This record gives sequence, structure tokens and C-alpha cells, in this order.
Amino acid sequence: MSIRVIVADDHPVVRDGLRTALERDGTDIVVVGEASDGMEVLSIARTTPADVFILDITMPNMNGIEAARELRREHPAAKILMLSLHDTYVMVEEAFEAGARGYLVKETATRHVAEAVTQVHMGHRRYLSPEVVRFAVDGLVGAKRSGLRGTANVALTRREREVLQLIAEGHSNKEIAAKLKVSFNTVHAHRNSVMAKLSIHKQAHLVRYAIKEGIAKL
Repeated sequence: MSIRVIVADDHPVVRDGLRTALERDGTDIVVVGEASDGMEVLSIARTTPADVFILDITMPNMNGIEAARELRREHPAAKILMLSLHDTYVMVEEAFEAGARGYLVKETATRHVAEAVTQVHMGHRRYLSPEVVRFAVDGLVGAKRSGLRGTANVALTRREREVLQLIAEGHSNKEIAAKLKVSFNTVHAHRNSVMAKLSIHKQAHLVRYAIKEGIAKL
């Protein structure tokens, strides 16, 4: 039986590249859907059965981390591969905490994606592309030595991360409230909480932080 895959990335050229690599290198792998953001991948997943989801971490509207959490809630059997430009330990850790079973770096994803999909689908241990292994090991050692896990962005709640992403994408508090279906005051409270947790007091610095940590993109 074929392994059914849904690919989510906001760049069509990336999706095309992954599809081509899967068709070229994969055995019985078929791409059954493509999405450009987290909200779209959730919508597709509700009508199109899939075994493995490849999610870009940094997507508009809903990023890959939040999409992974929602997928795992709605489809507990879903196997998720994260795709990112970022290869830091913190980002890898957060991806796995969200329910991912594998992590690929965009620069070399087409070399490894078929193998990663196959291994994740078969239930093998978590898949890391070779480029990520060194960063993951170094980060783990550093975290154990310091007694710390992650950075400030890991301490943000899911809703705070959603608000931060939308702030970085240029939305006003009113627009964020409408998108998230919450009150203006709730958005304002989340914004203040994010600033307090990160010790950031200017919106420009919030945007810079969100882009640096892969929460949002320009």
C-alpha cells in the first residue's frame, strides 16, 4: 500500500522540489495534497487521508509547530516531518515536543525526504537529517551542563506564539482578535505577556525576535 503524503510549505518551488524527490527516490510514496500554510493543511487533512505530513515550520497564518499540535489532536496517528531553514537545538526540540517524528533542513531536504518519510511511516526512531545531528547533540550537551532546556520562546504558550507570529506579520491587535476569534483586550494581554517573558519592549524587536526564532518570516 502506498504511503500517502501531504506537503505544506508557503513556497511552491519547495513543494515542487519535495514532490519530485519523493516521486524519484521513494518506493510507493504518493503526494495526495499540498498546502501553503498551517490552516490549509488542517483543512486538507480533514478530507484527504494521509499517513505522513511534511510541514514547513515557518508558514503564514499558522506555522508548522502549531499545525503539528493541531494535527496530532485531530489525527493522533499522523506522522509528522518538520522542514526548516533553522537547525538549532531549540527549534529541533520544539518540533519534537509538538509531535514531530522527524526533522529536515531545507537546504538538503530533497536528498533525504524519501528516506525520512519511509522511516517515519514505519515507526522507526525519530529521523534527523545528517546536518541536524551535530546541532542536536551539541545543544543537548549544553542544555544538560547548564541545567536549562530551550530559550525564552519555548516558555511562550501556544496562544502567545500565535499572537507573536501575527504581530510579526504586521497585523494590528484588532485584526489579530478577529483572526483568533478573541477579544481585543485578550490580544493586548497576550502581547504584554510575550513582551514581559522575552524582556522585549518594542514592536520592532518583537518582529526581529520572531523572525530569528523561525516563528514568522518576512
